Amino acid sequence: MTLSQAFHPAVADFLNSDKDLLIGDEWRPAADGRTFATVNPATETDLVRVAQAGAEDVERAVRAARAAFEDGSAWSRTTPRQRARLLWRAAELIERDAEILAQLESLDNGKLVSAARDGDVATAAELFRYFAGWATKIEGTTIPMSTERPHHAYTRREPVGVVAAIVPWNFPLLMACFKIIPALTAGNTVVLKPAEQTPLTALWLGSLLLEAGFPPGVVNVLPGYGDTGAALVAHRGVDKVAFTGSTEVGKRIVAVAAGNLKKVSLELGGKAPNIIFADADLDRAVAGSALAGFFNEGQCCVNGSRLYVERPVYDEVVKSLSEAARKIRLGSNFDDADMGPLVSAEQHEKVLGYVRGGLAAGASAAAGSGDRARPVGYYVEPTVLTGVLEQMPVQREEIFGPVVTAVPFDSEEQVVAMANDTRYGLAAGVWTRDLARGHRVAGRLRAGTVWVNTWHADDVTLPRGGYKESGWGRELGSFGLDDFTELKTVIADIG
Repeated sequence: MTLSQAFHPAVADFLNSDKDLLIGDEWRPAADGRTFATVNPATETDLVRVAQAGAEDVERAVRAARAAFEDGSAWSRTTPRQRARLLWRAAELIERDAEILAQLESLDNGKLVSAARDGDVATAAELFRYFAGWATKIEGTTIPMSTERPHHAYTRREPVGVVAAIVPWNFPLLMACFKIIPALTAGNTVVLKPAEQTPLTALWLGSLLLEAGFPPGVVNVLPGYGDTGAALVAHRGVDKVAFTGSTEVGKRIVAVAAGNLKKVSLELGGKAPNIIFADADLDRAVAGSALAGFFNEGQCCVNGSRLYVERPVYDEVVKSLSEAARKIRLGSNFDDADMGPLVSAEQHEKVLGYVRGGLAAGASAAAGSGDRARPVGYYVEPTVLTGVLEQMPVQREEIFGPVVTAVPFDSEEQVVAMANDTRYGLAAGVWTRDLARGHRVAGRLRAGTVWVNTWHADDVTLPRGGYKESGWGRELGSFGLDDFTELKTVIADIG
């Protein structure tokens, strides 16, 4: 069976013609006619050409989102209960099209269809359902005032306005949902800019939201490159930017957003420390550390890429983790495998460059290498590096690939200091049978999420975000709504 023969008929049909921008309720080519190709990372072949949004398209999309938001529009008149029903309907449509979305995600991003279906798509549907419940529960408070003349004071949570959602390529559908869903729950409108490497599921999601009954202009989808995102960030008609991506781009967004002091929330880079104490259940710790390091082809900002192991068990852990890495089966799209390719030629070369640089600086590969894993496709072998020094780039910079560095430590004080010696603070992990130590170390680690005797355990109810240069704000859970609202105080004289 050829790759195209495995396609769902709707996927084959979708890839049969150029893809347009979604502005309002219309699918339009870019105003200047530009397009770009999106590539299957497993085969290095073009999938389809996609319209490339420019400044004029951004202007049109922001106008459509603003018109949909303003007082008197169909969207502004929807009740919380109506918004909840629309969100629930979107979840049903995602589940209906789960196989289509999973195949598009795999073809565009490189992850296996099974991983996309069981992880990304299933979680996206659950996010719509979870936030549907919050639509009717965005509440204010009454606050007593200490004034001689009686007043009635209360607060309201109101939508911010037009939200620019700029999302990365590692979880394209899921990251779009992280931004779109809480924004819609609170009553905002959205202009979504997917990563240029992975626009396809964003476009399919746009069509599903129209089918669900969201009014025109509530969600707009503009594929494009960095200039598209920059135009959105600079646009004075945008009230908030919600961004997930690199710390460097996040800093540029903050600088440009100052133009009209628009609200900004950022989930940025990570270099998570993963600490194994000698008393840990080592079988469990090694399996968890393999998941921590190699999940999603290593392209996950909360992956545990810095492994610290207490010296008495260091050699045993490195040996076991390296064996686990070598057993990971590489494959493409529909294969029965464990790991797909990286997302792009650029990312492939970047990751291999870090490995080669580490080896040249004196590190050793206990598993993997700095060589291309397959002649075709952007594959990288799961890699474990030893002999790494704390000042090496491979240890300090976010690699965003299946590369784990393993370093021994001798005391709790030492490892906490090493773990926190980073500009990032997105995630961390601790493995120990000593429950008191687990919670004590978790409290000392400067990270937005700390796992104890697990990794990647998660739920849509939990907030996520980072300390230091890993970002501003939190996503998901009830906390995830706050950044998409304005808090208003109303004071009435009732004397």
